[in-house]
Amino acid sequence: MTNINLLSEHKTFGGKLGFYSHFSSSCNGEMRFSVYQPPQTISQTVPILYFLSGLTCTEENFMIKAGAQKFAAKYGLMLVVPDTSPRNTGIPGEDDEWDFGTGAGFYVDATQKPWTSNYRMYSYVVQELPAIIAENFPAETTRQSIFGHSMGGHGALVCGLRNPQQYKSISAFAPIVAPMRCPWGQKVLSGYLGENKETWRQYDASELIGQAPYHSPILIDQGTSDQYLKEQLLPELFEKACAEVNQPLILRYQEGYDHSYYFVATFMEDHIRHHAIALLQ
Repeated sequence: MTNINLLSEHKTFGGKLGFYSHFSSSCNGEMRFSVYQPPQTISQTVPILYFLSGLTCTEENFMIKAGAQKFAAKYGLMLVVPDTSPRNTGIPGEDDEWDFGTGAGFYVDATQKPWTSNYRMYSYVVQELPAIIAENFPAETTRQSIFGHSMGGHGALVCGLRNPQQYKSISAFAPIVAPMRCPWGQKVLSGYLGENKETWRQYDASELIGQAPYHSPILIDQGTSDQYLKEQLLPELFEKACAEVNQPLILRYQEGYDHSYYFVATFMEDHIRHHAIALLQ
């Protein structure tokens, strides 16, 4: 059993929110994550809903700002939130930029030195963290879903599309859906994966959906006043890719909303309900 360290714990909405650390074999160092256990876990196991956060975030931002615990308690879902990257690895330059390195793992397994030794967030999210949750928490491991925001929306789409039998549903807030075609993605994918763009396709949702449609409708909310909408997020490219393979997509443009957690919190219950329908049927 993986040894995990409880850093702090807080009662909220009848359940408990814990912050944890552990040694990660995927990332070759300490990683942190948070778990909200709804009140139902007192007497039973519950389904798991993973949330992947955006650039510069930690395992705390979502739990503090998104207002999700109320709805997780209502529907009886466990919330699990990993950090967005390894930290303090000693890799030169890892703290130099806000959109690459620390806080910007992009949910890929790096293949380029020096990043490959630690930056393996895809394997961490899909394999290592679920095993830790299964060992240490009252989780119903056959029922898992995933969602995220911005960089984390990209991560949720990629993890879900590449592992459709592992995740019963996917949703995202303002996701980076076509990283091969936006500045954020091009910078990060070249840095972590190298210049062979064929290797980038496995981390691009708009490419993946064309290879194998997902088994359930995908929910995406996107604010119309999001400052990153036109240059970085490009939801129209994912919409087009879904249409070409008849993938059910619920893409909602929310008038006047920006990229912040104010936007995320506004539509949080809709997303948790979307996953609850899939997880509890």
